[in-house]
Amino acid sequence: MLGSRGGGKNSMNSAPITVGQPAPDFTLPAHTGKSITLSDYRGKSHVLLVFYPLDFTRTCEIQIPEFSSQADLFEEAGTVVLGISRDSTATHEAWAREYRIDVPLLADMHGTVARLYGVWIEEKAHSGRATFLVDREGLVRIAHVEDDIGDYTLHAMDVLDQLKTLA
Repeated sequence: MLGSRGGGKNSMNSAPITVGQPAPDFTLPAHTGKSITLSDYRGKSHVLLVFYPLDFTRTCEIQIPEFSSQADLFEEAGTVVLGISRDSTATHEAWAREYRIDVPLLADMHGTVARLYGVWIEEKAHSGRATFLVDREGLVRIAHVEDDIGDYTLHAMDVLDQLKTLA
């Protein structure tokens, strides 16, 4: 499966988790009013974790709506898409409403989960842009971390193509 990591302009404070590793479990509040726990999906569906720096920013306004627009195709592929950033659930709610985002947006306000996945940028106080596919068994099958937070190179259709190779 896909795995990449560059040094880039915005280096993470620790190495991201890699393909084949167990995905760290977490529970975060979503803009939908519910809390979401990663391990609740174990044995049921794959989970695509899309870390992004902040709502209402240029690249994020492309990336997350694109993944949301393909939510039906991800569902057909047995995959749930979760967006994760340091913004609050209230900010997520406003952003989801404005951009018609239909995937859950999780509030990692203190960067706890981003740190677990090795994508927190301390000096910026937000995560880098990264995508992790967690399979039904809880293992990371895709680990893609952008070299720069302004880059967006792993698109929804790329991940959907990778999903075809999973059993």
